[in-house]
Amino acid sequence: MKYLSFLRPNGTASYGRLENDIVYDLKTDSAPSDLKAAIADNVLSTLESSETFAYSQISLLPVIPNPNKIFCVGHNYESHRKETGRDEVANPSIFIRFADSLTAHKSEILMPKVSTSLDYEGELAVIIGKGGRAIAEAEAMNHVAGYACFNDASIRDWQWHTRQFTPGKNFPTTGPFGPYMVTPDEAGNLEHVHVITRLNGEVMQDQPIGDMIFPIAQIIAYVSAFTPLSPGDVIVSGTPGGVGAKRTPPVWMKPGDTIEVEIGPMGTLINTIGQE
Repeated sequence: MKYLSFLRPNGTASYGRLENDIVYDLKTDSAPSDLKAAIADNVLSTLESSETFAYSQISLLPVIPNPNKIFCVGHNYESHRKETGRDEVANPSIFIRFADSLTAHKSEILMPKVSTSLDYEGELAVIIGKGGRAIAEAEAMNHVAGYACFNDASIRDWQWHTRQFTPGKNFPTTGPFGPYMVTPDEAGNLEHVHVITRLNGEVMQDQPIGDMIFPIAQIIAYVSAFTPLSPGDVIVSGTPGGVGAKRTPPVWMKPGDTIEVEIGPMGTLINTIGQE
């Protein structure tokens, strides 16, 4: 199934199920308050729709607008590790995004006033369904609610101020997340599904998820070893090689550009670039 968070035509926030371009609104007086709460209560598949909208009638929100935690994995494809010159490591490189850096499908990524070094990073986002601490790798995939496209857009000069990534990864509107969450049964085996990023129609990144250095189950086990995971938490699993910063000359996104992240059954996340 496909689930999404959205604004109704009257502007109120809701969440629902997407089938054949029809959005089944699942937020009722008796239902959980948002998609994160519905995942936590494990009731998504039992909720009945209060009304329906055409997909074209609604405005999307980030898939999970209010995650408690967003973990991002750096250099998780060998092609990207090599282009950045990073050393091989025995454990995933983890950094944090804040929820207020997220934005939605078809929304603008705003180039901040303080930089012109705006880069793309197409990635697979993993949404946690069942929380836990010290989750065994063998059980980790049972804790996944679904998957979505993510663009870990990066303000590179701020990222490179030091070897800590946080400033360059948390500017407002730089975390497009969507258009929807696809449940594991519909997503299927992701090993041969490609993460494809296009800038103005030109393919910039294209690599199968199976090429990850640290697979999803290992990342979940690693992260949950140092902090509890909760329903609705998001793990952004790393980007393939081909980022703009490592091209010659560098390719930066600029106002007026269109950036797309396509991941098989997770659809295509599309954003335009604006100026702050």
